[in-house]
This record gives sequence, C-alpha cells and structure tokens, in this order.
Amino acid sequence: MNKETRQCQNCKRDFVIDPEDFDFYGKIQVPPPTFCPDCRFQRRLLFWNPITLYRRTCDLCHKLNISVYPSDVPYKVYCPSCWWSDNWDPLSYGRNYDFGRPFFEQLNELWHEVPLLGLSADLVTVQNSPFNHDIGHSKNCYLLFQANYNEDCAYGYYIGYSQTMFDCTAIMESQMGYDSMHSYKTNRCIGSRHQLSESVDCVFCRDCQNCQNCFGSANLKNKKYYIFNKPYSKEDYFKEIGKYDLGSYKVYKTVQEKAEKHWQTQIPKSEYNEFAENCTGPNVFFSKNAKDCIEVYNAEDCRYLFRMWGPSNKDCYDVSMWGDNLSLSYESGVLGENSTLVFFSHELGTNLSDAQYCKSSTGGAHHFGCVSVKRGNYCIFNKQYSKEDFEKLRARIIEQMNDKPFVDARGNVYRYGEFFPPEFSPYAYNVTLAQNFFPLTKNETLAKKYGWWESEQSEYERTIKAADLPDHIKETPDSILKEKIACSNCGRAYRIIEMELAFHRQMNVPLSRECPHCRINEKLNIWVKDNSRNPRVCAGCGKSMESPYNEEEAAKVFCRQCYLKEIA
Repeated sequence: MNKETRQCQNCKRDFVIDPEDFDFYGKIQVPPPTFCPDCRFQRRLLFWNPITLYRRTCDLCHKLNISVYPSDVPYKVYCPSCWWSDNWDPLSYGRNYDFGRPFFEQLNELWHEVPLLGLSADLVTVQNSPFNHDIGHSKNCYLLFQANYNEDCAYGYYIGYSQTMFDCTAIMESQMGYDSMHSYKTNRCIGSRHQLSESVDCVFCRDCQNCQNCFGSANLKNKKYYIFNKPYSKEDYFKEIGKYDLGSYKVYKTVQEKAEKHWQTQIPKSEYNEFAENCTGPNVFFSKNAKDCIEVYNAEDCRYLFRMWGPSNKDCYDVSMWGDNLSLSYESGVLGENSTLVFFSHELGTNLSDAQYCKSSTGGAHHFGCVSVKRGNYCIFNKQYSKEDFEKLRARIIEQMNDKPFVDARGNVYRYGEFFPPEFSPYAYNVTLAQNFFPLTKNETLAKKYGWWESEQSEYERTIKAADLPDHIKETPDSILKEKIACSNCGRAYRIIEMELAFHRQMNVPLSRECPHCRINEKLNIWVKDNSRNPRVCAGCGKSMESPYNEEEAAKVFCRQCYLKEIA
C-alpha cells in the first residue's frame, strides 16, 4: 500500500502510516492504528506504575505486603508468593461471553475479579531481594525497578547484569558504581552521565569511552589522568583530585555542579546509537532496521519500541518495556521472554504464544481476553475451549467488537485493534510513566478524565531532618541505621539500610538527603529528558537532526559523523 496520512482520534493531529507499516499490520492481520504514535505510547505508559509502592494486605494470605496497587483500588491483589503458588486456579474465574454487552466492559469486570500480581518478581530466580518491582535473576537487591541479573544493588531503575550499584539508572554490565546514568561496562565510577562506557575509576564524566582515572571531563576516548579535560601526569592527577574529598556532602555537590558547568563547554554528541544499522531514535544499540525506537538493544525490523533489551527482538511494533526474545508482537506493555504473536496486552510473557487482550498471563498459547492465566491453551475470559470452539468464538467476538465498539470517557472509539482504554488503568496518571514522558498538571489531568493521586504523608515519626545529617560519611555513626530521616524534598520518612551505609563508606561518598523515591524519580526524569528528540542543526556539517539537548543546554551539537571526526 501507499503511504497514508490519517488524523489521530485522540489528539486530532495528523500522523503518517508508511508502506512498511501496512506490510507489518497485514503480516499479523490487525487493522491500522487510529491513534498517532505519541498517543499510543502515552496510553501504554498509563498502565505502568514504575516506582510508587503502597502498603496493601494480600487478599489470599492476608499478610501486609508492599504492592504497586493502592489499598483503595477495587481489585483482588495477591503478594508474589501467593500469586505464583498453586493455591488458587485462574481458570476457576472463567465465564461465558455475553454478546449483548461490549467486549471491553466485560473484560474490565474480569480484571476486577481475577487476582492480580502485587509486585512483579520472578521468585524462582530472586534471592533475598525484598521491595523490588519488575525484577528477576537477582540477589541481595533492594528497591530496584525494571532490573534483571543483578547482585548487591539498590535504589535504581533499569539495571541489568550489574553488581554493587547504588542510586543508578540505565546501567548495564557495571560494578561498584554510584549516582550514575547510561553506563556500560564501568567499574568504580561516580556521578557519570550519558554514555560512560568501558571505563574505570572515573568521576563526574560524560560521553567518555575506555577511560581510566578521569575527573569532571567530557568527550574523552582512550584517556588516562584527565581533570576537566586537561591532561596530568599520574602523580599530579592524584595530587590534584586529592583536594576534592567527595565524602563530604557539600564538596560532592560543589564538584558535581562544577563538572556539569564544564560539560556545557564541550560540544556533545547528538546521536547515542552504537552498532545500529538503519535505525532511528535515541539510545539504540546492536540493532538493525529499528525505527523510532527509544532505549532499545538487539532489535531487528521493529518500530516504536521503548526500553527493550535482548538478546533478540524481531518484527515488533509499539511494544514498551521488557523484550528478551520477543517476536511478531504489537501494541503491548511489559512483554517478553521467548514470546510471540502477542497483541493489545499488558504484563505478559515467558513462553507465551498467540495472546490478545490479556493481562498478567504467562505460558501457554491461544489466550483471548484472559487475566492472570498461568498455563493452558485455548482460553477466552479464563475459560478453556477446544481448538475449534476457541477459533469460532474468538472470530465472533472480534466481529462484535467492530459492530458494537466501546467508547471511552474522552469519546474515543475502541474497536478490535486498539489497546486498553485509559480508564482500565488501576493507577492515577501522575504515578505512571506517562507523567514522566507526558507531564500534566493536576487540573490538566482531571480535565482529560484521568485519575490523580495525592501523596500521603508518612505514618512514621521523623527523628532527624536530612539537613541535619553529618556532612561527611566518615562522621556518620552506625546509629544512623535507626533514624527515620525526613526527606529534604517531599518530607516523607526514609531509612538508611546496612548495605547502603557500608557501600557509602567503602566508596567515600555522602549519604543522600532525599528519600529513595525522590532520587529515583529525579533520575527517571533525567532519563526521559535524555531520550527526548529536539530538532537541531549539526555544528559541523549543518545537516538537520534530532538531539536530546535543546539550545539552552548546548549551544552547539555534533551529529555522529562530525563528533567522531572532531572530537573522538
């Protein structure tokens, strides 16, 4: 088919469907989208609470647990131990389909009856790691989110294959790091930003590769003993950095501010893509023909993916988060691990095939409109059928979805081919990733008929203000572990845990003055900004391009080719 321009039914802006897009929709036999790419992305993010945790009692064991679902939302929620157990049967909630009512209306009712997973954790592969969400293959970890294959890490988002990382975001294959972002294969690095890779003992560095013992610098490659981009001898380097005792909170913040001001004097690289052939979008790595993607590893022939990692993802459109051997899937969130042909679903995977309009299903094949089904084939609304009856019933339901569509609170029409309506989300808008990528005020949120959550004050009495903590980590006594500290940002109480204190002492870095939620969310917002796409012109060759840096943040930017020519 030829390229077509259509109007988004949600924001009313025009968007383009390319011939290769039509080829993909035809291959998986779904209709073209009626929402533009941004509105589809925002809608998927509305269903993911990335870091906000609540105290909630498990509806099976009745023990008080931590959950991503608030206690007042009318769902049945099980703790991970109960949800993964054989003490209940998802198929016992099976029901017949009522052709006199809209599909989405019936599915929403099922969501409120079948138990949901309170925290996403693969209990088989997770050891001694409480209070983590969307985690697997990890040991001795605490308050990690979107994390896999880690050990001795805490307070981070999107961490993989790493050890002993604290207060970090978007980290892969790194060790002994603190307060860092977008790092790959680093060791003993502090305060890094934007693509510090294959480096050791670097502090407050940006856009540096294969460096060792560098301080406050940017745009370095294969360098040693640099301070604010100036070379030193080994002896003079250690003498100079000895003037900066980073164990002091005041010194740490002063040096951090000085480094960030220095970074602004260095022309940044505009494209952070490596080993990416015919790819577009920020932070795409080891991929081929991946268009309009964000933070993607090992993808091929894909479009509109977000935060997906390998080892392989092929032929997928509009999938946000997870990955790991996913293929031929479309319009879904938190989806992956050896799965294929999954459409219009959320939080699914692990050897799953042919699933549509499902929530929290794992394993099996041929599911339609199911919730929390963990095994079995040919299921509709959690009821099992023969292969022949399943195919006939699914075809009739799809026909009815088109004849009697659901209309959401904003007036958008939902026929077969649309992701879940926003009002299906159990979360308020401002605790989802949608708020990070598409921020709205409370009034704007309510005007769009989304929910809003008012932060609750901590029920714990504060015993010390963050501002009253000892300035230097060496002055911090063991008794700090007993204190309930008032966050300098939100005022809520937080604790210092034993492994955290030991790490800060070992690395000689100060304790944060903010609670874990505030500092993780701060990095989340920086991470979102790092994945933004501002129209710019290359300062070298003059070509038009996109960059995460606007003109206020960087007066000049280089495209990849000019960056390699002029700097690297």
